Amino acid sequence: MKILLADDHALFREGLRYVLKQLAEGVEILEAGDFQEAVQLASKHPELDLALLDLHMPGSTGSKSVGHFHKHYPHIPVVVVSSEDDRATIEKVMNYGATGFVCKSANVQAMLGALKLVLAGGVYVPPEILHHQSVAFELDDKRDMPVNVYGLTPRQMQVLRYLCAGMSNKEIAATIGLAEGTVKIHVAAVYQSLNVNSRLEAVIVAEQLGLAGVSHG
Repeated sequence: MKILLADDHALFREGLRYVLKQLAEGVEILEAGDFQEAVQLASKHPELDLALLDLHMPGSTGSKSVGHFHKHYPHIPVVVVSSEDDRATIEKVMNYGATGFVCKSANVQAMLGALKLVLAGGVYVPPEILHHQSVAFELDDKRDMPVNVYGLTPRQMQVLRYLCAGMSNKEIAATIGLAEGTVKIHVAAVYQSLNVNSRLEAVIVAEQLGLAGVSHG
């Protein structure tokens, strides 16, 4: 397994290196101190399994740099690691192609869980963001109020139904008129509610629970 770690703080990279070593035996970690170096390393190592990018390292323009990286290396899953953890920032980086977002204040177990989920093909968003999102939507959009024992909202049920139909996040976003980043957040909420780590697992569990063909708008 080969992972790119890009952050301008050497001390933070050292701590994260310790966490990454726990993912699997023989993990190879390539380090970059700025965005340009990260891009160069990705170009030299297209076989990268994962890229961890700081949002505000030198040379980075924030979420747009995530988009630049994703555009040139779409096969490399990107996890943004940042001290900013507001929903607007997370949704923006998801729109630009990130498949995960981890706050720098996250503990080791949360970090490992997030990275394992993304490596398995899943999407990770901090649980507290999913909670705040549901609370906010409950106030102004009845489609996002929990409606079943699994804690899924009508919108999440709709996203799950399209997942079961084999649609990509981009296709789902176009179909229901949401930003792709918002769809990714809903997908992450579905994973958490169903206790799964991938789209395939979500589909299997949905079929077992009789949720695959349920329509909610």
